[in-house]
Amino acid sequence: MELIQNTPDLSAYLAADEVIDHGHPLVRDTAARLARQAEDSYAYARLAFEFVRDTIPHSADSGDPRVTWRASDVLEQGTGICYAKSHALAALLRAEDIPTALCYQRLAHDDGSGHAVHGLVAVRFNGAWHRQDPRGNKPGVDAQFSLDGERLAWVPDPESNEMDYPVLYAEPHPAVLSVLEAAPDRPRLWQTLPTEL
Repeated sequence: MELIQNTPDLSAYLAADEVIDHGHPLVRDTAARLARQAEDSYAYARLAFEFVRDTIPHSADSGDPRVTWRASDVLEQGTGICYAKSHALAALLRAEDIPTALCYQRLAHDDGSGHAVHGLVAVRFNGAWHRQDPRGNKPGVDAQFSLDGERLAWVPDPESNEMDYPVLYAEPHPAVLSVLEAAPDRPRLWQTLPTEL
């Protein structure tokens, strides 16, 4: 699949905004702490990915009812669903001048009751985009940082009407952001997740 930038301006994938708020002191401090452990930008990207994947539980896995969406809030509260964790990772990567996009998949619910949009990121290294999924591992999910072939949480099954969306967004998709901002808690969020983009 060819990944397509929604804007040709690469600087858009380094920008800060209300969601990917990498100018926030908590984001800057976290990025600086991780950067001190990394010998180069590749190592930093891997450390940031593993930090978000492994130290911020996916709220569905942990049973946390809170809904986070702003990167600094994800880091402060230590919880989030896939979209929120992707926002946090994008902020940490952009804080160290690594172009990072938000991207999405359409996946079937485990119980077969429909579909939901899943969020992940893509990082740009060596002139190419590489998708990464910081969702968090659990039995049956083994996402790894990789610049040499994707190691995502899930591979969509076209026969189940699942798909990868090829567009790389500089900002969160409006359908995603609106449900995050409106949900009072995760149970309500689960009822309003977008089923497609």
